[in-house]
Amino acid sequence: MKFMTATVSAIALTVSTGAAIADTITILAADLPPMVYADGSGREAEIVTRVMEHCGHEVNYVVQPFTRHWATYEGGTGDAVMTVPMGMPMDGAQSAPYIAYQNGVSYLASSGNNFGALDDLSGLSIAAFEGASGILPGLSDAQGSFGSYREMADQETQSKLLFGGRVDGILGDGMLFAAYAASLRDAGSSAGVDASQPLEFRAIFEPSNYAMNFRDPDMSVAFDRCFTELEADGTIAAINTKWIDKYRDSLADNYLSM
Repeated sequence: MKFMTATVSAIALTVSTGAAIADTITILAADLPPMVYADGSGREAEIVTRVMEHCGHEVNYVVQPFTRHWATYEGGTGDAVMTVPMGMPMDGAQSAPYIAYQNGVSYLASSGNNFGALDDLSGLSIAAFEGASGILPGLSDAQGSFGSYREMADQETQSKLLFGGRVDGILGDGMLFAAYAASLRDAGSSAGVDASQPLEFRAIFEPSNYAMNFRDPDMSVAFDRCFTELEADGTIAAINTKWIDKYRDSLADNYLSM
């Protein structure tokens, strides 16, 4: 199997015995722009890279489609895996949460809708990411009230469905949808839809926290310590704000209440 990889340099920490040489940690990551890009950049990747740097490690990302990266890790590849739901059964030791995704509904501003809860989607045509009904609280019970409902892995197709007026709303993380919409906007007329239409996002679900799983329990403990230190000095908040601000036009103040 051919993997997309991205190696991110880290700065070795200096200890009392001299300059330590950083070892390289291979991490399985999901291809979820703008959280993780194939080159090892993105909101989530930057957080993990900075934490691992702070712990004195370099990172080698193996980037694969979402959920496949879990299976690859479970198959024995890599030292760690990211974007793991809290409490999900997985090999190794799980860290404390290091990132939150904000799921909600994205829709065209021209629709005049102002969704405040899942019940407000009754009778509408809705699309969501693959597996959403098993992840988003209450969705499995509510989907029967929708006019139509479909799940798909291709988020670019989701964007086209919304811009083309074939669905009324998209359920998922607001940043992820905004990034795909921006990509279509940059493509201009070649996108096949009018992606210039303004979008709105409403956070109708509680934030979803994600953790790392490490094969080495000591590495999980060290990750938590290094994350806590960077959270305390404002590094983590600065990374989150920087990336969320890129999509502020459609997210407004509805993403993680920032």
